[in-house]
Order: sequence, then C-alpha cells, then structure tokens
Amino acid sequence: MAIVPTRNLANLQSRQGWWDPVREISSLQRQLNRMFENVTRNVNEGGSLLAPSAELEETDGAIHLKLEVPGINPNDLDVKVSDRAVAISGERKSESQNGDGGAKRSELYYGRFERVIPIDAQIQSDRVEANYNNGILHLTLPKAESDKNAVQVNVQQS
Repeated sequence: MAIVPTRNLANLQSRQGWWDPVREISSLQRQLNRMFENVTRNVNEGGSLLAPSAELEETDGAIHLKLEVPGINPNDLDVKVSDRAVAISGERKSESQNGDGGAKRSELYYGRFERVIPIDAQIQSDRVEANYNNGILHLTLPKAESDKNAVQVNVQQS
C-alpha cells in the first residue's frame, strides 16, 4: 500500500479519473440551462413556438372550432374566415414591467402567433360566430347550403 502525500492528491485524482457525481450533475445542469437559453433566444428573435391547439367538430349544419389561446386578450385576436379555411393570429403581451421586480427567468411565451386551419366544407363566412371564454376561442362556422344538401347515391352493379 502506497502512501500519497496530500499535495499530490489532486494530481492523483485527475490521473485516475475518480468519478464525482456532484460534478456530473452540475455539468448536466449547465448544459440544460444553455439549451433552454438557446431555445428561448431563438423564439424571441422572431421564431414562433406558439401554435394554439385546436379541436374541430362537424355537425350537419356547421363546423365547430375551438382553439386554446390562454392569457391572450380577445381584442388581440384576429380571425379571418374564407370559404375553406380559418386563419387565427394574435399576440400574447408581457404583463411585467421591466423594473426591479421583473422576472429573472421566464418560460412563458410572449409574442405573435398565426395558425391557418383548412376546412373540408364550404363555409358561409358572413354568418360566423365567435365567443371567447376562459382562454378558449369558440367559432361556429355555418356550412353553405351546397354542402348541407349532399345526396347519397347508390351504386349498382351492371
């Protein structure tokens, strides 16, 4: 058994590659923090990660579309309906003032978003209804008469 003087202990530790779990965890935490900073930096430079989740339901007379847009003022939403698509855009604005009490780190997304949802039926765009409640935008898109009056055709074998 060899006796190692304490002044050479650090040298021996690096040569033998002792595993230090605390150092490994610290390194992993630094890497994750850098990844988080890169993602948020890219979003704030003009990218958009926010695309509202949607739910589409079709009935005989209308298409019902729900979109999750929590934290967005209804006045900051822009909804455009064409014959076969719905375009929703808006902006989520930061409520914090850049003072001493502001957030040091934020995982919330602030900025513009846009989503275009194609519709498989022709819509009466002049009769669309929109309601906003508890962060959910509800759109009722009445179908055009030509889409309501579809007729089933039986195919016969000849």
